[in-house]
Amino acid sequence: MTQSQIANLPTRYGNFDIKAYKDGCQEHLAIMSKNFKDIETPLVRIHSECLTGDTISSLKCDCNNQLGLALELISKEGGLVIYHRQEGRNIGLVNKINAYNLQDQGFNTIDANLKLGFKADERDYGAVGFILKDLNLKKIKLITNNPKKIDFVKSCGLEIDSRVPALTKTNKHNENYLQTKKEHLGHML
Repeated sequence: MTQSQIANLPTRYGNFDIKAYKDGCQEHLAIMSKNFKDIETPLVRIHSECLTGDTISSLKCDCNNQLGLALELISKEGGLVIYHRQEGRNIGLVNKINAYNLQDQGFNTIDANLKLGFKADERDYGAVGFILKDLNLKKIKLITNNPKKIDFVKSCGLEIDSRVPALTKTNKHNENYLQTKKEHLGHML
């Protein structure tokens, strides 16, 4: 895995340090509060890339809201956001838009992925494990609703001191999406 140096990143949420990691053709980010290295039990969010939500504020999901919440929390309390670049649960942007088309026809997010020939979730967390190890984390407060991310972090040998829910405001466009995540993927919503 190729790594960048650490650079300063001023944002509307506060000033952070940022480091990039390249794993094959995917590039991931570690966005750290300035006091990250001094915190014994930092807040950590493993945020899965969502171009439509994160950059153009799609209302079909809660991704942008969750990312904003995590950046606000780590700015205030200290911690890390790992920006895991595996678009659309790792099916890619073209396939994600095709899944959106199927959702427009009445399929839920999981059935749309299955109809396109993918698993409900194709993500591989190997790069995240590398980043967690590289940043020398031992004990964290994990910002997540996803039980698979909890299991993954534990499998890396990290202690989860507490889980911080990533609950954000719903809207008429993402209610079914969130209900599907709760009922079919076990998300704690």
